[in-house]
Amino acid sequence: MTYEQMLEKVRYEGAYPTRERAEESVRLVLAGLGRRLTGDERVELAARLPREAARILTEQIPDTQALTGWAFVKDLAARSGAPLATTRWDTGSVLSVVAALTGPDLLTRILRQLPSGYAILFGRAELTQAA
Repeated sequence: MTYEQMLEKVRYEGAYPTRERAEESVRLVLAGLGRRLTGDERVELAARLPREAARILTEQIPDTQALTGWAFVKDLAARSGAPLATTRWDTGSVLSVVAALTGPDLLTRILRQLPSGYAILFGRAELTQAA
């Protein structure tokens, strides 16, 4: 998938009026995700994304502070100045496309690395540990 195709997919998924609005969301969410992911999962995800999207992800320095999924959305809202509901919509619209590009095995590994609350942002049920 090319970056332009990715933007069109996000535009469709998010029902954005313009490609530019979809790109704003992609840049915000991928930069935020780049601050959360480390290790092999980060490298493998970047390899599966279009070059421009991978660059947005990998230009970020991972943050040592863990954020739950909801705290991640709140952090993105604070950075963008957008309302929480809008940011939650943007996050889901972008991460659902990222999930499709990622594939189920890598996505499961990514979700195991992240704190609780991210699975729903990627359009999946929350993973739980067996007792």
